[in-house]
Amino acid sequence: MAISSLTRRGFGVLSAALLATSALIAPANAQTPPGVLVVGQIAEPQALDPHAVTAVNDFRILMNLYDGLVRYASGTLEVEPALAEAWEISDDGLVYTFTLREGVRFHDGSALDAEAVVWNFERMLNEDHPYHDTGPFPLSFFFGAIEAVEAVDAGTVQFTLNEPFAPFLSNLAYPTGLIVSPAAVMEHGSDFGRNPSGTGPFRFAEWRSNERVVVTRNEDYWDGTAGTEAVIFRPITDANTRVAEMLAGGIDVMVEVPPVAIGQFGGDRFTVSQQEGPHVWFLILNMKEGPFTDKRVRQAANYAINKGALVDDVLEGTAAIASGPVAPAFSWAYAGLDPYPYDPDRARELLAEAGAEGAEVTFFVTEGGSGMLDPIPMGTAMQADLAAVGFDVRIETFEWNTFLGRVNPGLEGQADMAQMAWMTNDPDTLPFLTLRTDAWPEAGGFNSGYYSNPEVDALLEAARVETDVDERARLYREMQVIVREDAPWVFVANWRQNAVTSDAVENFALEPSFFLLLKDVVKN
Repeated sequence: MAISSLTRRGFGVLSAALLATSALIAPANAQTPPGVLVVGQIAEPQALDPHAVTAVNDFRILMNLYDGLVRYASGTLEVEPALAEAWEISDDGLVYTFTLREGVRFHDGSALDAEAVVWNFERMLNEDHPYHDTGPFPLSFFFGAIEAVEAVDAGTVQFTLNEPFAPFLSNLAYPTGLIVSPAAVMEHGSDFGRNPSGTGPFRFAEWRSNERVVVTRNEDYWDGTAGTEAVIFRPITDANTRVAEMLAGGIDVMVEVPPVAIGQFGGDRFTVSQQEGPHVWFLILNMKEGPFTDKRVRQAANYAINKGALVDDVLEGTAAIASGPVAPAFSWAYAGLDPYPYDPDRARELLAEAGAEGAEVTFFVTEGGSGMLDPIPMGTAMQADLAAVGFDVRIETFEWNTFLGRVNPGLEGQADMAQMAWMTNDPDTLPFLTLRTDAWPEAGGFNSGYYSNPEVDALLEAARVETDVDERARLYREMQVIVREDAPWVFVANWRQNAVTSDAVENFALEPSFFLLLKDVVKN
């Protein structure tokens, strides 16, 4: 739907202010329109189909267009009702029965009922579903425990699992669990990702590639109307350009502020927000071929990189040194291991033992990516540290979506090392999708470095079906000890997300989920 058709339907603020695109797309020298919130994103979205994407950059838009059966309560990772107003769990943990809210409709006018919910999950999980080919669905792993989903009646949907699955409710609150309009998918097919329809506080209006995604207020939203009439998400891949736009008034919200730029947003004109969250930034190491097939070389890379200097000097203290694959935000499951210390002498010793002095390493770096602040300065600093102990590192840089297209299918035949960052909803998610043998890329997972350890596989499989929290935590902590020793990654940092808003923005808050929830934001 084009902007012009929206204005004919009476979205008054859009009729003039939004069409002043020179103020919204070109480098700005004027304030953005009242009632229109302009967000500077780090990249162009891949798609607006929540079942088909994996990046937080996309999730920041999607969480404003769609709802799930449940959601995270504000300021927490605790689950609360959303499209389902209540649910019951059977004593054996295998059956979840959800009662849907009455009267909710998708943006295209079709009804949200139990059959629509069933359709969503069968589309992702059933290869014989007539619209399964509108995928792929890379995070359908999240719902692999579902044996059956059925509509008990129009207002009741029931999931039967093949085994107890501790993260199930949390996974339903993740963007992969958002509910899309079956009617819209049937209409648009594989183009649904450019023509989305959900039940969220904002409706899709327009997507101009590499310029903007526009959403407008859903006046019929079940949970109250949004505080702004429209939100414009602008992809501004260059961090310095985003900073300049923010200072000049061309955007109202900037996410992932470069640490070196935070000091420019002092005074009364801006507010800087920071939020701890479940974030891990790491380097994937190729364990299928090349120098990192030897554990000693992987450990040498961990000792060689001065992560304290990266956190303090490059990231300006906006992160902490990572010690493993579980973020400290999951305090109940976090092992609290000591990070690899900066020890270049030990790195040289390990390289010598492995006969890997002068090892050639191809290093994939993104120009700007979800959860990776200043990835090029970080990459070049790591390149220098590795070179200092005897590695020969060559960096190749890519735009974010191109980067994902190279890394997610696996590093074999391409690179020895690649940056990556994940923000997750449960301590299960990151290791289960990236460290299990069955999560190698050819199996549909994100284990792009081909790590394989049967002990880790067994611990992760056991932890996700364990309903006792203490025992589940023990399993995750044991897994972290093994992974730290095996060093399939260089563990870099746990980031504190940040954003800056202008003085025209009210009620903005960052969430520990790292999602951008804009319903209650007011733009003056």
